[in-house]
Amino acid sequence: MRVLVTGGAGYIGSHTVLALLANDIDVLVLDNFSNSYPQVLKRLEHLSEKKVPYVEGDILDVPFLEKVFAEHEIDAVIHFAGFKAVGESVEKPLKYYNNNITGTINLLEVMAKANVKNIVFSSSATVYGMTNPVPFKEEMPTSATNPYGYTKVVIERMINDVAASDPEWTVTNLRYFNPIGADKSGDIGELPSGIPNNLMPYITQVAIKKRDHLSVFGDDYDTPDGTGVRDYIHVVDLANGHVQALEKNMAEKGSKTYNLGTGKGVSVLDLVHTFEAVNGVKIPYEIVDRRPGDIATCYADVTKAKEELGWEAELSLEDMVRDSWNWQQKNPNGYEDSSDGSSN
Repeated sequence: MRVLVTGGAGYIGSHTVLALLANDIDVLVLDNFSNSYPQVLKRLEHLSEKKVPYVEGDILDVPFLEKVFAEHEIDAVIHFAGFKAVGESVEKPLKYYNNNITGTINLLEVMAKANVKNIVFSSSATVYGMTNPVPFKEEMPTSATNPYGYTKVVIERMINDVAASDPEWTVTNLRYFNPIGADKSGDIGELPSGIPNNLMPYITQVAIKKRDHLSVFGDDYDTPDGTGVRDYIHVVDLANGHVQALEKNMAEKGSKTYNLGTGKGVSVLDLVHTFEAVNGVKIPYEIVDRRPGDIATCYADVTKAKEELGWEAELSLEDMVRDSWNWQQKNPNGYEDSSDGSSN
């Protein structure tokens, strides 16, 4: 079996490629490297001791996509490719709607033409919006508070409609909660361009003294310590969830949706204090105003994934902060820190 992994050089994509290879599943990575790095592929080859074939190009380029499917035998697609910065999506909504939604339409049309009707989609807990009570369950109504989130809502609906229109399709939406951590080797990890949008890379950049302090957005939420509560999941657990979703896809048709989280809420300050305790590094922080669109509490009901996929998160919060710090320390300048594609 060969799986096309769009966005396979990105943070979650690269860890998923590694998990697929570990399960003896052939991959073909497709990436335009707009928010990722070609050196990732060298490191994946080093870690897996396997060749990682790839094609460089964009899902907005239909002739390119058609060529990929014509020249390679592909059995299924795991679709990560898309813009993902919430703040930028508010500033540049058309950029996000065009890239994420139009790109996915292109992909689905080319897949249908090539008779490759099996897709696992990288969705997000942002689709639960502002009003659903926690824990979030897959059958709850979806909405969003920003253009990035709406692209996930629309794409989920789109691929479910495709599956409803043609019984040959198998589609799975995986709703991620808050992935952090890195491969235990420290060779691949999260490397945001510019100012990090996510909490953990901001913490590690403060720890390594790239940034002076962490800004904590709000301490007046209705939570135990007033800071936002989220469901942090180790990216390695998340990657393994894709493998199990793919295996289920190969076994049965139709459309399915699963939460991938731990089912436990952790506050911003809990995460900071755990990072400090495990790694012996002080993280200076200051409380600032809430961000618009942030909800107080977000965590998953993970019953469905456990019962239907046989999947559950295994790695602890301590593992997450330890592996995040290991990645940052080994790669203070990101993927530029090694010329041969592996860490020293």
